[in-house]
Amino acid sequence: MPDPTKPLSPRLRRGRCRLCGLCLGSALLAIIVSALVHVFSSSTHPTPSPRFSVIIDGGSTGTRAHVFAAGPDGRPDLARSAVMRVSPGLSSFADDTARAGESLRLLLEFAREKIGGEGGASATEVRLMATAGLRLLEDRVQEAILASCRDVLRASGFRFEDSWAKVIPGSDEGIYAWVAANYALGTLGGDPHKTIGIIELGGASAQLTFVIDEVLPPELSTNFSFGETTYTLYTNSFLNFGQNTYPSAIIETCNKAMNAAQDLFHEIVRSRGSSENGTLVDPCAPKGYSHKREIMIKTSGASRSNLENQYVDNGSGNFKECRSSSLMMMQEGKEKCQYQQCHLGSTFVPELRGHFLATENFYFTSKFFGLEQSSSLSDFALAGEQLCNEDLSTLRQKYLNHSDEDFSRYCFSSAYIVALLHDGLGIPLDDKRIEYSNQVGDTQVEWALGAFIANTKNAIDGGAARRVHNHRPLLAVLGAFSACGVFLVLRWRKPKTKIIYDLEKGRYIITCIS
Repeated sequence: MPDPTKPLSPRLRRGRCRLCGLCLGSALLAIIVSALVHVFSSSTHPTPSPRFSVIIDGGSTGTRAHVFAAGPDGRPDLARSAVMRVSPGLSSFADDTARAGESLRLLLEFAREKIGGEGGASATEVRLMATAGLRLLEDRVQEAILASCRDVLRASGFRFEDSWAKVIPGSDEGIYAWVAANYALGTLGGDPHKTIGIIELGGASAQLTFVIDEVLPPELSTNFSFGETTYTLYTNSFLNFGQNTYPSAIIETCNKAMNAAQDLFHEIVRSRGSSENGTLVDPCAPKGYSHKREIMIKTSGASRSNLENQYVDNGSGNFKECRSSSLMMMQEGKEKCQYQQCHLGSTFVPELRGHFLATENFYFTSKFFGLEQSSSLSDFALAGEQLCNEDLSTLRQKYLNHSDEDFSRYCFSSAYIVALLHDGLGIPLDDKRIEYSNQVGDTQVEWALGAFIANTKNAIDGGAARRVHNHRPLLAVLGAFSACGVFLVLRWRKPKTKIIYDLEKGRYIITCIS
């Protein structure tokens, strides 16, 4: 065996130098050829222009036009996305449905400008997806509003089909929001157990969506596929559980509970006539707050009547009563429960596992109180109780940039959030698995983004396949040069041998040549 301390012979050194030079030359040649292949393949496949899509979100308090752009790989190009909002929402045209379509014109002009004018519009889909505001209306009113909107969308110059304007189920809204949140986190398409659940608190409804392992009734679970992964989701929309639909109902409930002689109370109200105001106590507003509002109250008959501007509610600032009244409203219909256990009315909700993102009015409430994103429900309860118990005059001095309506809104929402998440869904008061935010990183988490991703997920998968196909020539060149390099190295490392006859042993042996 050669002595490792002995200097290499000139011949061996020259051999090694030649091998090193050959390897370096091959590597350099591989880089040059790869670059040429990439340049020529790029020139034959120019980068396509962004493909746009417009999704109009018909919410309960306003209508938004979301303009989304898809990059060459089909994924959202969020830097090119834009949004515009107009108010009021489509549901406000219930008494004049013919005017609903006109409310979309400003949004369509905005979208047309963002995608480059008429030429871009003709190649761009526009879809109208209405949510809880319209779901609360009668079917005939819904259809009349949609018909008015379809007339405008048909004549807009965008690609449009009548079936693209519709009222979407609340479960779809929840799934789309879940898709948007997990896309922003980078967990969409990966391990289901690493995804995040989402809870939305809108104006007219609340949505809850998260991955489950247990077997549920088919009406409570759905499968969503992205890439090679299929997710089993629990998704539910709680209509009338929105932040804007509860305060009036709570005032009714509280005052009915306080008045044992309910029929006598109604008789007194009716005897006052339409010109006089009744006074109701609102536990969900600070002391000193007074507001005239319309209350739907059941008279002695079977129907409900709207006694317009009949009541002035005065705030009593009672956080605990507001919370208990909220829970009481959530449990209405529990006697109709058809499952083993119902947490909210007659609806089954499985145990909430994993982490969650709470958006919309959850986030706005935490932001008002200056709470951290991962605050606990006990933080909401403490902040809400302090706000509700303050006099209105004190609050005006403390919060100079907020209105009286803000104090009433957030006194209520803080109690409502604790009632919904802790008293209703069983999340511990000290639990910090929930983050209250409307965005992940720089990405706004909105269900419209999830709808865009769900509608274009086939293009996203195709974009990944195209990227692999476009790089095949480059990979082939690199692979060939790598194989040559490996062959040369193995050839150099393989020892040279010869067969000799060993006189001492009396047989042929194989020996290495230095």
